[in-house]
Amino acid sequence: MDTAFHPLQDLFEQLGLPSDCDAIMRFITLHAPLDPQILLAEESFWSPGQKDFLREELLKDANWAEAIDLLNSQLRKLR
Repeated sequence: MDTAFHPLQDLFEQLGLPSDCDAIMRFITLHAPLDPQILLAEESFWSPGQKDFLREELLKDANWAEAIDLLNSQLRKLR
């Protein structure tokens, strides 16, 4: 079992997205704030595979869940 903490950069790599700090900030700026009625994994900007990954990892409360929760909170902040 993998017990490592996964930072946002690792999460973006896992999702197949650019993972440098500037790219992460651009992604957050582009998509924030999210509609509070829509779950992160249901947002239209994810591919089907990305949606599945986010859903599954949150359901399992896997090691990725902390990074996913962090991304979710960053995307829900008002800009």
